[in-house]
Amino acid sequence: MKLKLILSVFLLFASVAALCQQKQPGKPKKEKQTIIEKGLIKVSVMYPFEEGKTFDMDYYETKHMPMVAGYLGSNLVKYTIEKGTASGIPNTPLPFMAIGTFYIKDLKAYQDAIAPNRDAIRADFPNYTNAAPVILVSEVVR
Repeated sequence: MKLKLILSVFLLFASVAALCQQKQPGKPKKEKQTIIEKGLIKVSVMYPFEEGKTFDMDYYETKHMPMVAGYLGSNLVKYTIEKGTASGIPNTPLPFMAIGTFYIKDLKAYQDAIAPNRDAIRADFPNYTNAAPVILVSEVVR
């Protein structure tokens, strides 16, 4: 009889705990986010929008960016791909069709990895775009 009571109380507490873990209406569930560390180097490769310019996002995402990421090895922390959707100012042209960003630990290691592969990287451009990229190298401060 004591064992049944103890088991019943245990199951009751376990059920209450499980219910408390479920998402409550009106309260957004916190998602695990990747935090970009201060001091990382960010290499942004931006493709300007212009009339007549094209961009194959599927190829860029599945072929080009993984190829370049492979050259970077352990210096690469992560990379992101963004698709331009609108300008920040109404009724103005889209500034960039796409932006590829590499977060790296060391700029010199990045440059040393890219230098011997620069021709292969550039030779791949016509497979996904006819736009000339603009490259910005910056440091993450927050």
